Amino acid sequence: MTATVALTLVIVLIALVFDFTNGFHDAANSIATVVSTRVLSPRYAVMWAATFNFIAFAVFGTRSQKRLAAISSESI
Repeated sequence: MTATVALTLVIVLIALVFDFTNGFHDAANSIATVVSTRVLSPRYAVMWAATFNFIAFAVFGTRSQKRLAAISSESI
């Protein structure tokens, strides 16, 4: 494995870890907002967030990932 490939893999891994942890923060922030303003109870806020996260996955699936893969393979 060349140094360029190794560096690329390390950068991609760091980006994936950041994206994964960033998703946790986004969900926590959206739940905290509705709970702190007393719009929803914590139980309903978590159910609401989980429901809409599932709906987003069911509707959009992996289209954005497939598009990014297509763009990146075109540029190579």
